[in-house]
Amino acid sequence: MHAHEHEIQQEAAPETPAPPGRGRIEDPPVPAGEAQPEAGAEGRTPEAQAEADADAVSETETETEAAETEAETEAGSDPEALRERAVKADEYLALAQRTQADFENFRKRMTRDVRAAEARGMGRLARELLPALDNLDRAIAAVEASDDEDEHHLTKGIRLVQSELSSALARTGIEAYAAKGERFDPVHHEAVAQAPVEGAEPGSIVEVLQSGYRLNELVLRPARVIVAG
Repeated sequence: MHAHEHEIQQEAAPETPAPPGRGRIEDPPVPAGEAQPEAGAEGRTPEAQAEADADAVSETETETEAAETEAETEAGSDPEALRERAVKADEYLALAQRTQADFENFRKRMTRDVRAAEARGMGRLARELLPALDNLDRAIAAVEASDDEDEHHLTKGIRLVQSELSSALARTGIEAYAAKGERFDPVHHEAVAQAPVEGAEPGSIVEVLQSGYRLNELVLRPARVIVAG
């Protein structure tokens, strides 16, 4: 009996707790203020999820480049596609050349039009000034034809104005012409009269009644002359 009671006491004896450091290993405590990393999709961390997304994008780009390369290879190996490309390239080149030629012609035409407009404007202004210049010439001629040897002080002023006006016209390309003894030219001269003059060749200018003016090759006013008959 005593042996049986001893066995019951051993079975009922409480378990002795394990000393510290032995048994189940506990997780280390988390410092205050530090959050546990959250798991992403399917238990992944944000870093793992970002890496997976980058791998997916890289794989998609690789597949796209491979498809483009395959399409270019197929097009390059097709003679008909190459001929079509060559024809289109020739068409584009011809179009570019025509466009460039049209632009060059337009630029030249605009340059000519601008110059012509400038010439017309200067010619119109010169025609308005020529009568005043003629009157100055007549005044100087009258003074020179007088018997008075002493030149009036106003004559010097007239000569100065006439010289300045002629110089201003010359700077713009306007010049006087028709000298005595030149051959008569109906394009540049206007014959007022024809008279036989001893020693003068027929058809030559023997007297200039009014000077002519021209702007480069454009006749602004023909010279009025008398021609030897």
